Amino acid sequence: MRLILLLAGFLGLFLSDASAQRRPNVLILFADDLRADALGCYGNPYVITPNIDRLATEGTQFTRAYILGGDQGAVCAPSRAMLLSGKSFFRVSDKLKGELTLPDYLRKNGYETFMTGKWHNEKEVVARGFDQARNLMFAGMSDHFQVPTQDLRPDGTFTEVTRKGFSTDIFGETAMQFLDQHDPKKPFFAYIPFTAPHDPRSPLPQYRKLYDEKGVPLPANFMPLHPFSFGNSMGIRDEFLAAYPRTPETIRSQTAEYYGLVTHLDEVIGKILAKLKEKGLEENTLVIFAADNGLALGSHGLLGKQNLYEHSMHVPLIVKGRRIPAGRQSDAFVYLLDLFPTLCSYAGLPVPAGMDGKDLNPVLSGKSDGVRSELFTAYMSFQRSVRDGRYKLIRYPKVNYTQLFDLEHDPWELANLADKPEHAERVRKMTELLEKNQHIFGDNLPLTTSQPAPLSWDYHQLDRKPDAHQPKELVDKYFRKEK
Repeated sequence: MRLILLLAGFLGLFLSDASAQRRPNVLILFADDLRADALGCYGNPYVITPNIDRLATEGTQFTRAYILGGDQGAVCAPSRAMLLSGKSFFRVSDKLKGELTLPDYLRKNGYETFMTGKWHNEKEVVARGFDQARNLMFAGMSDHFQVPTQDLRPDGTFTEVTRKGFSTDIFGETAMQFLDQHDPKKPFFAYIPFTAPHDPRSPLPQYRKLYDEKGVPLPANFMPLHPFSFGNSMGIRDEFLAAYPRTPETIRSQTAEYYGLVTHLDEVIGKILAKLKEKGLEENTLVIFAADNGLALGSHGLLGKQNLYEHSMHVPLIVKGRRIPAGRQSDAFVYLLDLFPTLCSYAGLPVPAGMDGKDLNPVLSGKSDGVRSELFTAYMSFQRSVRDGRYKLIRYPKVNYTQLFDLEHDPWELANLADKPEHAERVRKMTELLEKNQHIFGDNLPLTTSQPAPLSWDYHQLDRKPDAHQPKELVDKYFRKEK
């Protein structure tokens, strides 16, 4: 009897190992501050992104992928926490300590877990989730040429900080080294969160010269200034990267720099995908390309992502792998936090309970057109939004102001319909929809205040200074004293 039990145990281990070997590898390529329409495959004819565009033709591209928003100016921190936990930022904020994360879960289920790049959440969580972590940047941003990096030691501590550059090359090369060394008998989860194209907008010269700053198109919703206050100071760091009012010349120049960072990122992603193929890992690897949030970059007179307009909440999301239709576009409403349950289901693992994210495999397989009928976004206590297939309502609780856009005819969000009598009933119903979604995601913010702040704002009252990460040439270029 004892021999039978022993053999049964060995057989169980063998079957478990065999099952793990059949599971797909997972590679997440994650951009920083990349608005969806800064890619060729998302309709931008000017930017050069052949590798990401090709990935879209080889996989399924989501045209309505979003982040839920954020509870702080550094939107990337809660965005990454939501990606890795599958929960809304109302439940996890940017804190992952004590939460089951995607790398935790996959590691417990036989995956070798690896990361390189930006980590903007609690440092101790890295050792819990990853077998290997090299060239990590524990910060929200840095000078791309002097990236402070550390490696995870076997005992869970980290090496001393070493400054290296250029960020995109460092993280790309480290990812390729992992693929070179990986034992193909074990499935891997590789998380590669780049810092590009986050500012400083300082690409390598060979990528900067690809774009003529005098010829870069302005966004259709370019404005010199945002026309009203959100109810906050309007003086967050991201908005200080160019003088007020915004000029076409400055926005073109910064966009050229931004596109240079994007094209460099695209080239390195192409190298990682080529390495995947070279090592014979392509067929059994699920590749995901996404970004932590978008960016205004002159749209609506803004520069940052601390708003709920499409340019800041809408992100790219491309999925390629076995059983994933190639060359397909899906207009399903999806969040980045859907990726945790989706990857579990795709890998044949049970989906952990308590998630806000939804399994997208029915959409990826073509069995369903979507997993939700509307989409909710939020930013701190200043903005709340909900949209359906056509209309989008944004509510500003601190100033008691509402916008309503017909995205079918006004994708750039320029014509506010909220005060039109013919849309009064729509505003009422969408406000109810907004409140319903607040409840779903754990948000209890009142949508009206008894003491509203003024709608007007004065940029002359803001003290515009560069942050410590801006290189001298950008400080000289963009922080000259305004006349």
